[in-house]
Amino acid sequence: MPPDAIARYTTQHDAAHRALDAEGVPRELRRRWVVPGRIEVLGKHTDYSGGRSILCTVERGLVLVAAPRNDRTLHVLDAVRQGRVQIDLTTAAGLRSARGWPLYPTTVARRLVRNFGDAVGGAHIAMASGLPSAAGMSSSSALTVGLAMALAECGGLSASDAWNSALPTRLELAGYLGALENGLRYKTLDGDTGVGTMGGAQDHTAILCSAREKLGVFAWAPPRFERWVDWNHAHVFAIAVSGVVASKAGAVRGQYNRTARTVAHLLRTWNLRTHRHDATLGEALRSSEQAYDRLHELVAADATVEFTADHLRSRLTQFREETDDYVPQAAAALAAGDLNAFGACVKRSQAAAERALENQVPETRMLARAAVEQGAIASSAFGAGFGGSVWAMIPAVDADAFIARWRAEYNAASPSIAARASWFTTRPAAPAMEIV
Repeated sequence: MPPDAIARYTTQHDAAHRALDAEGVPRELRRRWVVPGRIEVLGKHTDYSGGRSILCTVERGLVLVAAPRNDRTLHVLDAVRQGRVQIDLTTAAGLRSARGWPLYPTTVARRLVRNFGDAVGGAHIAMASGLPSAAGMSSSSALTVGLAMALAECGGLSASDAWNSALPTRLELAGYLGALENGLRYKTLDGDTGVGTMGGAQDHTAILCSAREKLGVFAWAPPRFERWVDWNHAHVFAIAVSGVVASKAGAVRGQYNRTARTVAHLLRTWNLRTHRHDATLGEALRSSEQAYDRLHELVAADATVEFTADHLRSRLTQFREETDDYVPQAAAALAAGDLNAFGACVKRSQAAAERALENQVPETRMLARAAVEQGAIASSAFGAGFGGSVWAMIPAVDADAFIARWRAEYNAASPSIAARASWFTTRPAAPAMEIV
């Protein structure tokens, strides 16, 4: 890791250690993890649909320090917000969903106990996050991944035959943790209510399976690795956290889930009208060369007030183009060093999101447009949408000057929102890891 990342993570680990010190947890029993946030370079709302994405992690994240307990209790401390959750694992399978950040340890504990029973042992876990909350960098999925890793390791679950048989690789673990969040069954492992969002495993896969100085191309449902693309070392990502909160809760959760429900509506129409049983929209479109054109015609038969034919066709086109055109073409362009072609693919992807996903806010649209006008090779909003962050690929030597120009333009356009914005640079980083 670069020195500034090490310094940030060391400060966070120190805070987590102090939280466990206050609980009297012996230091010699402790283990520690770094769980980074991620950038969705391309692949907007494609994971739960069976499409593909380009992903990497950032040089910022969540840390956890954990130690085993002698009983079957999970004790989770937030060293930053000073919150705590205590869960009796003997009754965790019947827990109701919590509110706020306790939703995630509650959901992780409930699902692990439901799927692996008494193999899940107790643990003390203290965490400290360096990720902006609800900013599109997967702070919630980083928490899910980190809690699952720490509880599996400190609670003895990772040594069990059941765990290693069901989840032998990190890619399998990513698929399972995506299902854990959205509540779906994963292979033979039963589902439950999850956290209430209809997502996929993109975030978990990026966090667990990325590689330093590389972008990863993955296909979805289930997660599948396709290729690595070397990052251009002369460039960095500049990140603008817009200041518009992209929380997947309340009214925003309904908007987020509507984007997923549009795909579910398309798939139901396809299977009903063709008498097929495809599991994802991607699988349906790969079933024949005529599948896209046929579904494009079929949507009118099942259009509703909420899901009009125009809306369904727009979403269908966005998914197909993002999956089959923008992602593979952008990966090929970057691998070949054709930065102009890469930028053109990203521009079309951003335009498709603004047109079809209905998840872009004025601030993220402005930031993506302004970044290119200020000299970025490419720029795109990322994450679930409805706020969040924007990345820009820029020459490393111009990073400070570029961010100053970008920030000044945003301050002038949206002064009240820009006061809550933040800015940093990163290169593609390593995946989640235990620090030994």
